[in-house]
Amino acid sequence: MKKVCGIKALCASNYGNHCHILVSGGNMLFKLFPRLRMRAATEPVKSCDAFIYMDRGMQSIGWIPPKHHYGRWIYFLWTVFTTVLGIILLDVSLLVSYFKELSTFSAGQFLTSLQVSFNCFGSSIKASYTFAGIKRFGLAKKLLDRLDERCNRVEEYEQLQRAVTRCNRFYMAYQTMYLMYTFSTFLSNAFSGRLPWKLYNPLFDWQTSTRNFWLAGLMEYFWMTIAVMQDLMADVYPVIYFLILRAHIGLLKQRLQRLRTDPTMSEEQNYEELIKCIDDHRVILEYCNTLRPIVSATIFIQFLLCGLVMGLSMINLLFFSNFVTGLGTAIFLFDLVLQTFPFCFICNMIMDDCEELANCLFHSNWLSADRRYKTTLRYFLHNVQKPIVLSAGGVFEISMSSNITVAKLAFSVVTFVKQLNIAEKF
Repeated sequence: MKKVCGIKALCASNYGNHCHILVSGGNMLFKLFPRLRMRAATEPVKSCDAFIYMDRGMQSIGWIPPKHHYGRWIYFLWTVFTTVLGIILLDVSLLVSYFKELSTFSAGQFLTSLQVSFNCFGSSIKASYTFAGIKRFGLAKKLLDRLDERCNRVEEYEQLQRAVTRCNRFYMAYQTMYLMYTFSTFLSNAFSGRLPWKLYNPLFDWQTSTRNFWLAGLMEYFWMTIAVMQDLMADVYPVIYFLILRAHIGLLKQRLQRLRTDPTMSEEQNYEELIKCIDDHRVILEYCNTLRPIVSATIFIQFLLCGLVMGLSMINLLFFSNFVTGLGTAIFLFDLVLQTFPFCFICNMIMDDCEELANCLFHSNWLSADRRYKTTLRYFLHNVQKPIVLSAGGVFEISMSSNITVAKLAFSVVTFVKQLNIAEKF
């Protein structure tokens, strides 16, 4: 009996130690990234707080210059360096490596390099569009500030705080997965005695010595990390910007439900509240139109390349990878899913939100209102019934159905390779 009690006490002690370690790790994480913790509703919050970590990521690759004037010239050189290295020279290096070293590639290395090449070419275009649209991000933030001014209840601050925390957590999850790909691919190949991506590098001949091998490998890792960070910014900004938009659409739905429910308000005050809701809807539409050109271009590139690159990754994973190299390919495949699926899902939810906006307005307390109120409400109801629909390049509607259609291409590529027994010939 004493032995059993001792075992239970030991297990309880070990469980307590593990819990203490987890809590300590969580507290350390929140100290490093305080915006990942849900704050109290009484604390001041702004919608732009949702972009804190994403803006820092953009600053790290030279996209958002510092506010003070003195460091702008140094930062401009860093911007030129990262742009040339990640958008131009990486694509050139991949092409040159195919022409010069194609015979030295194994099947797995070739597919790893090829899947990255297609993604890099698309990423360069996406990053260019995103970088060119930085000013539009600033305009969108000003529109969010206008929407923030309408928040005057504790429950609204709480919902906004929850949305801001969710956006920052989404960004950190994206960044972790993207950087895990470069790190895992670098380690798995480096300790196997191979370069991760076999980029053309005239500075170091990696075959001459161990020192040159590690220098070339580390240079590839740094080079690819810059490109991956640029790709990350082009992929994550639609998710963050439209997640915070959904929060404001939700707040607008609640305001519509409260119309003419306060008996202390006069008809004139009720009418003014309706006008404010119309202005909120107008700002939301303007916000979408501000971001629409950038989103349309970047998602169009993703739709064009995602199916093909996912197919190549699946072939590499199924036929040419061992456990170590397959880990990097699996993470890369998961990152490809993150490029399109979350934003397509958010677009579907926004379309549903627009339908709920119309229902909330129609079911509000308007039957006993005066003629002016009813006339304005009918005009508003006519406009709010139009859903917010985003398109990719003016061709594809950004929705889950389009995303599923793109994903089917990947399975078509794998089926084509299996039927022709291409994998067995290598």
